[in-house]
Order: sequence, then structure tokens, then C-alpha cells
Amino acid sequence: MTIKSVILSGGSGTRLWPASRESYPKQLLPLTGEHSLLQETAARLKGFAAVEVDPRPLVVTNEEYRFIIAEQLRQMGVRAPQIVLEPVGRNTAPALTLAALVAEEEGDPILLVMPADHVITDLPAFQQAIAVGAKAAAGGALVTFGIVPDHPETGYGYIRAGEAVDAGEGARALLEFVEKPDRATAERYVDSGAYFWNSGIFMMRASVWLTAITRFNPDMANACRAAIAGRSHDADFIRLDAAAFERSPSDSIDYAVMERLASAPELGAGVVVPLAAGWSDVGAWDALWAVSAKDGDGNAARGEVLFESSRNTLVHAGSRLVAAVGCEDMVVVETPDAVMVAHKSHTQDVKKVVARLKAEGRSLTQSHRKVYRPWGWYDSIDAGERFQVKRIVVNPGAKLSLQMHHHRAEHWIVVRGTAEVTSGDRTFLLAENESTYIPLGHTHRLANPGKVPLEIIEVQSGSYLGEDDIVRFEDTYGRAPA
Repeated sequence: MTIKSVILSGGSGTRLWPASRESYPKQLLPLTGEHSLLQETAARLKGFAAVEVDPRPLVVTNEEYRFIIAEQLRQMGVRAPQIVLEPVGRNTAPALTLAALVAEEEGDPILLVMPADHVITDLPAFQQAIAVGAKAAAGGALVTFGIVPDHPETGYGYIRAGEAVDAGEGARALLEFVEKPDRATAERYVDSGAYFWNSGIFMMRASVWLTAITRFNPDMANACRAAIAGRSHDADFIRLDAAAFERSPSDSIDYAVMERLASAPELGAGVVVPLAAGWSDVGAWDALWAVSAKDGDGNAARGEVLFESSRNTLVHAGSRLVAAVGCEDMVVVETPDAVMVAHKSHTQDVKKVVARLKAEGRSLTQSHRKVYRPWGWYDSIDAGERFQVKRIVVNPGAKLSLQMHHHRAEHWIVVRGTAEVTSGDRTFLLAENESTYIPLGHTHRLANPGKVPLEIIEVQSGSYLGEDDIVRFEDTYGRAPA
């Protein structure tokens, strides 16, 4: 019996703006510790001895996040991960179907399906629940994990559980999924002891899921099989037949299969395993405060923060010192290009701010000032009329695309490392404190041939400085010509 982690990593987390952006969402951020939520999810079965664990997680995501996810997994010591790239979003049921089809080719492992953006603070309790779920899944059950509620919550869906299905290990029969309740109903649910929060975490054998999805949604199953049949491999990435996958209906794991098991008992039992492991879906800033380490006054901080006469406040400082004076039940989030201040009781309304910014066409919802690329990253440190200044860091052995610009010229100054520069028909090296000029319309490329990161300052000048003014002739990373 082998467990294979399936990590679903496609959400944007707009309620955690301005830290979370569409191009760099919350699962890629280190919100609760040294590692990102994705990295913590990938490491969740580390040291798990109950059953064999496949060291390669299977991640389902999209094109935009692929290089960041691959790099974050590499930093965690994951070798040869399987990263399935969805050409379009179709919700969690097709994502799991793709993962099951890939996993089934290597046997019939038990799939542990986890969203990439959840927090678990009690790892031993989580692994103990997984051991219970694995036993049920090995016997053919489709397992979901129900969070033991500690208060009446109206923001989560609930799961109603029935009688125990094992000899005292905690698993219970799955009776029904319930939509988000009002306050009075939530109070009844919690008092009854029969209801759990819906965690969105599941376990089942790959073959069991494929049988169920074929029974309940054959169009989805067929579209996913065709998408996998027409796949191609690109390094760690599995690229689907886009036209085939686009034909798949969109649905969640809950609606597509789990809620319908009672109508088809021959497919296997639905099982709920209670989970009390400090779980949070970190759906908003107040939820992050709840699971964060706090000082004696209930304050939680990340970055360089000073509290004075403040209580029960969260400050997330991304680039500079933030001092909170006389704050109570507040959230302050600082990034290089935006600051958000809210009362904890209004953190759900952050999504309204994001909607307004989108309606105004502001890029602040899309990307940070610091932008990650497959070769490294750049930070737009200053800009004005007809000029822009960037700090660019290129990873060892990496290189940018061979390109040209119609509307801007560039000056490059090396401040650390060695740069290999292609400019027109010349290729040459630049050492620290050396510089070069790339004229408008000149074909050029920047590469790092060394073993340490290459850092340069780039000064752009011209009539138009947008990122879409790039004509690519050659690219190591398979990005389409722009």
C-alpha cells in the first residue's frame, strides 16, 4: 500500500491581497513560517511511517505557476515531481481525474488529495488521521476528512457523519454534505456532534476514483482520458491535449462524486475521518491571525514589526519596519507597492477592494513589484516618464530569452557575479562594476554562466516600457514568442 500526495494548486486567494496576487497567490507565500503553504503541504507526510509514501508529489496547476512551483519543490529536496498543467480551469474533480490517470500508470496508489493553500499546525494529529483514512481507502472507501468544529462557523460547508465504520479508530459513515448554514443552524450542527467542517481533503485509490467519476460523469472522464492520451512531457511538466481538456465539464470533487455515493453503494462506502489538527483554509487575514504564533497581548507579526499598546492585531510587513501603536483587533499588511489596513471583523471585504482595482484596470491585483520568472526574478525599483529601473537576479546557469524591443533601449550594470551578454552578433562577458548598452531594436540576451546568482541593475529608456514589448526569437523555457 503506497500513498501518493496529490496537491491541487490553482487558486488565487484574493482575500489575502495585497500579499496574494493572481500571478503569485497565497499558496506560494510563506505566511506561517519559513516555507510557503505549497512547500508545507508537500512536506506533510515527511516522517510518516504508517505506510509507504511516494516521495514525488503530483501537483495539478496551470501554466503561470509552473516554474515557481517547480523551484519551490526543488528547494524542499523533491526530485522529479510530476506537475500536470491545466490549460484551463475546470475545478477540482477534473484535476483529481487527471492525477488519478497519471498515478494509475505506476500501480494503483492511495491518493491523498490536498489543496495547496491550507495550514495544519498539529502534524502528528494529521498523520494519525491519515493512517485511519488510508486503512479505509485501502479497502475501497472514498474518504473525506471532517474538521472537528470548535465554534459555529457560517463560512464553511459541513459534512454529516453517521455511525462508526471501524473498531474504534474514528472513521464514520458519510451521510451528506451540507451547504454553508446560517448562525442558528451552525450552532445546532456543532451541538449535535454529528457534523464536521468540510476540509476539502480526500483519500481513495486511483482506480476507485476513476470508476466513480466514469459512473457519475462520463463526459468528464472521457475528456480527461483524451487529454492525458494526447499529453506531452516538458522537463517536470505534463502538458495536456488542450482541446480535449476544454471539453470537460467543470465540477468539484464534492458535487461530482462524494455527494452521490449513497445512490451507488456498489462503488464503495463514503467515509468521514474526524480531523483535529489545527486546520485552517486561511481564507482571510483574520483566519491567518487565528493560526499564527502570538505574543502575550495576542499580537501576531511577520517581518520587522514593533507593537506598542496594541492587542489582538496582525501585522504582515513585507519590505520595511511597520510600527503598530494603539491598535486592537486590526490587520495591517505592507508590501512594496500597497498597504492594506482593516478591522479583523471586515477582512472578508478585502475581495471588494480587489474587485474595484480590477474594474479600474489596476495591475496591483495581478502582480507584485517583484516578479518571478523561470530564470530568476526582477524588482521594478523606480519608474517615471520614459524611464524604468529594475534590479534583476539571474539564477546560476539560467538565461533570459533571445529577444528585442521596438520601443526601448537598455543599460545593464553588473553589481554581482558574471554576465554573459549577447548583443547583436557579439557575445561577451561582463564582470562586477562593468556595464553595456543595448540599443533599441537590437537582438540581445542575458545569461549567468557562473555558480553564484548574477545581479544587475537595468535602466530602460524609451517611449513605451511595457512588458509586452518583447519579441522572442529563442527561449530555453518553452515560452511562446511574444
